[in-house]
Amino acid sequence: MSIELDPGERARERERERARSRRARSRGRALAWLLRLLVAAVVFFAGLALGRALESGGASAETNTTVRTLEITTLTPQETVTVTVSSP
Repeated sequence: MSIELDPGERARERERERARSRRARSRGRALAWLLRLLVAAVVFFAGLALGRALESGGASAETNTTVRTLEITTLTPQETVTVTVSSP
């Protein structure tokens, strides 16, 4: 059993279908731009983090010199202990 639509109703149905299709394409474009914006933000902040790491990490490549003064002390001789063991 098929229902016949008059030409005016058919035209309105086609227009509704076109509008649905346009909305779907519009949503797809909006999602694509949102994804592009998100990727750009991630790349930007990763670049900032890398720049800061390189900037702050450069000090470790420089020469680090430590100056210490050694004091000369005399050693006192150790006490000598003699142990004698007798055999039974």
